[in-house]
Amino acid sequence: MPVTGARLAVDLTGSLIRVLDGALGGRMRCGSGGTPAGSLVDGKVVDVTAVGGALRQLLARTGISETHALIAASDAVATFRVLKLPPAMTDSDVDAVVARELALDPARMSTRWVDLGANVEQRLVYAVAWDRSQIKNITDAARAAGLDPQVVELKSACMARAVPEAACVVVDMVSSPAEIVLVDDNVPQAWHSFQVEAPAGDDIGPALVSPLQTVLRFYKRRRDTQFESTAPIFIAAEEALAARTASALSKQLEHPVVALPAPGRVPKEVRHATYLTCLGLIMRRSA
Repeated sequence: MPVTGARLAVDLTGSLIRVLDGALGGRMRCGSGGTPAGSLVDGKVVDVTAVGGALRQLLARTGISETHALIAASDAVATFRVLKLPPAMTDSDVDAVVARELALDPARMSTRWVDLGANVEQRLVYAVAWDRSQIKNITDAARAAGLDPQVVELKSACMARAVPEAACVVVDMVSSPAEIVLVDDNVPQAWHSFQVEAPAGDDIGPALVSPLQTVLRFYKRRRDTQFESTAPIFIAAEEALAARTASALSKQLEHPVVALPAPGRVPKEVRHATYLTCLGLIMRRSA
């Protein structure tokens, strides 16, 4: 159903919880907070009660009273595929292809797919296999905080919605571990996480080269893609990347490397790199 007005986004994709309540072009409240040690590890909810309690406290501290929540889950708890299929393929045939592409234990994983559009040449399908136990833990933690979870969506999908380019790479340096999402045709195509191996205060550029090359090479090897060298690499970080570092990375990776621009109609006081996932959630057209 269409969603209008303010909405609440909850980011449970890392060791910190982030929340944002509001609407594009309007007032936004946001905040972040930690969780008890070992309760939320790399986006996986280990202790439902502890995470729920920490989320409840964060909502109270931020002054958020909305209870209907859109929730972002880490890509670590799922796997996804973007499939280009014949345009006349039936839904039952799509079911069979998705089952073959995501051949995972059905007792542990729940598989769903949605149409992204079709034309005379192809039918584009986005398929996701979720870890059932993790999705249950995520929604149970939200309920323990007094929320009614309306949607659970992968972080990569949220980020793809929030960036200004149809084809780009996003490097989330705010997250720990850091994450890379490659977006093409406005759809997430690849996700990768990595630890930043650079001492505090050192130039982080060299630490980004190998992970980015891995993602770019993986995607460009596909026969059905044309990821142009003009597609930018956006760096989402609390502190801006030094111009010299960005220039060196651009030369090594053969893609322009720039700071992530703020989405339109987001108040200046909202740190868009920190709350990018939440912003992508409230940009959803439906609940």
